This record gives sequence, structure tokens and C-alpha cells, in this order.
Amino acid sequence: MGQLIVTEFITLDGVVDSPGGGDHPHAGWTFRQVEFDEAAYELKDREQKQAAAMLLGRVSYEEFAPVWPAMEEFAEYNAMPKYVVSSRLTDPRWHNTSVLRSLAEVARVKDSLEGPLLVHGSATLAQGLAAAGLVDRYHLLVFPLLLGAGRRLFDDSSDTLRRLALVEHEAYANGVVKAVYDVVR
Repeated sequence: MGQLIVTEFITLDGVVDSPGGGDHPHAGWTFRQVEFDEAAYELKDREQKQAAAMLLGRVSYEEFAPVWPAMEEFAEYNAMPKYVVSSRLTDPRWHNTSVLRSLAEVARVKDSLEGPLLVHGSATLAQGLAAAGLVDRYHLLVFPLLLGAGRRLFDDSSDTLRRLALVEHEAYANGVVKAVYDVVR
């Protein structure tokens, strides 16, 4: 059975909105507001090498699909199976991409994999996966920023207590903190 991992760039106040670009007033905050430190991104490289498949929500898919296929640094992601959870997407153009219509289908894919199923971005999907008990681990790169507003990974729509166990952490010279948590069941 695969392990479902939600991986995010996140601010200290929990915002995951538009880290690389987009409509947020501070879009691109990962590279525009915090000095680049290559060591802080080692986790991202490791994820790509270890993942069995990638899972995205429709909005993240529509942002990544036109860009990532042309990027050499994402060769492993481009080659691996990709799944998009969407009720609207019908004809994904990104190589090796399938559409899933429900979280039950996500659970079946997760059960069929021999390695990690990575969820990049896709905050709304990540919240639904957590509520359904499908998330096994969080890979968070916490940026030393407070954006105040924007889409958050953890919202206040649920009063469910979830316990996490810190399994890996590191702080970098630019203030970014890696925090890897397993969901305790």
C-alpha cells in the first residue's frame, strides 16, 4: 500500500496560496521574499526520486501542466503516473495523467501503489484527503513569512483533532524550516 504525502511550501501563518506565482497579492513569495538556499530544497529532490505517482487537484493541475513538462528538473514527475481529482476535467493533456472523480478512487490508487503518492499544492484537495483520513504524512517547508490572507492548508472548517509525530526537521540559513510529520492513527 502506498503512502499519501501532502507536500507544501507554507508560511508561518499557514498560507499555501500562490508560492510560485498566481493571483495572490504576494504571489511568488517563496523566491521573491526569502533568499534562496539550495539546501532547503533537498526534500523536494528526494520526493521526486522516491514518488510512485503524483496527485493533484484540478486548479494545481491547470497551473502545473503547461509548465512542468518542459522543465528538465521535473523529469521524474513528468514520467510518473499523475492523477487529478476533478469533476470537470475531461481530457488531461499532461503525459500519463488520469482523472479521478472521487476520494474513494484516490483510496484505491493509494492502495495499489508500492511507493509514495505525492500531493503538491492542491490545498482544497489536501483538506478533503485529511478529512477522509487518507493523509499519512506532511512534508512542509515553512517559510519565515506572515501573509495574513490566502488559501490555507489547515482551515477552521473542521473541529477534528489530528495528532502528528515529527519525524524529520531541519532549519536553514534563510529561515526556512523543514518539518516532516506522520499522521498518528
